[in-house]
Amino acid sequence: MSEVAVIGAGLMGHALALVFALGGHQVRLTDNNAATLQRAPELMAAALRTMAEAREVDESWDTQRLAQSVRTVTALEPTVRGAKLVIEAIVEQPDAKRAIYAELAAAMDADAILASNTSNLDIFPLVPEALQSRTLIAHWYTPPYLCDLVDICPGPKTDPKAITTVRDMVSVMGKSPVVFKQMVQGYVANRLQAAMQLEVCRLLDEGLVTPKDIDDSVIHGLALRMPILGIMAKADFTGLTLMLQGLKNRSYTPPQPSGGSHTLEMLIREGHTGVMSGKGYFDWGGRSPEELFRDRDRKLLALKQALRHIGRMEGA
Repeated sequence: MSEVAVIGAGLMGHALALVFALGGHQVRLTDNNAATLQRAPELMAAALRTMAEAREVDESWDTQRLAQSVRTVTALEPTVRGAKLVIEAIVEQPDAKRAIYAELAAAMDADAILASNTSNLDIFPLVPEALQSRTLIAHWYTPPYLCDLVDICPGPKTDPKAITTVRDMVSVMGKSPVVFKQMVQGYVANRLQAAMQLEVCRLLDEGLVTPKDIDDSVIHGLALRMPILGIMAKADFTGLTLMLQGLKNRSYTPPQPSGGSHTLEMLIREGHTGVMSGKGYFDWGGRSPEELFRDRDRKLLALKQALRHIGRMEGA
């Protein structure tokens, strides 16, 4: 058991606090937004209840044990004092990250490891020299208490022992770390998602399909095979000759990043930012975010349990 500090209690931060609590660690959670920090315990408790209903946690886990395992703290210094691992899960803005790293350099214990949950930023140029050897990226996926993938990236000066420590820590908790030799911006999963997002924005901006058409194509086409075959094994089952012929025959030019999407920008201007606002590409029917997250988690848990039983196709 280690002392773990989580900086940022938003969408990912509170969920990561829950992950490490379930993994047997004592967690302190902070946020500079009082409302976000205040809301975090109920969000964690709701997720825990859903997992308990699905028997994904043992019966000893209840809200009382959760409260003993995760404490919310209003100030940064007492949050990180004594922590062996400090997880940064704040907004994806370079200036904000640079500022918090400067504060952490002064507040963290001399042997503590700093792990950023950044999705795309190369954070290492933002990190003070005093933290360079013990800073790495440990990027999780939403919701991290159900999604097992963790991308682990070293910086140019990261001590390999820090990578090993974090890799082993998440592995023991039943997660699946992918350790990169260097910073790979977007990792693997985010790069694939980014390519899909470019296609999605182009299809919508050109008025060729609806959001439902896109999700139906993924759910009833791509998604059924991916949990069993992935992408590379699926290529083997399709046949590499056919894959090469498809590349040669393709006359379609994939979209290039343009820095925007008028469909997406219009939705945001109208305040339709997704589940948290009640509308995004879809209208979520006035249901609260907590209710929607709970419904999502129940379905993901059922799928995860079924896939655990089914297993996956793996080559030698």
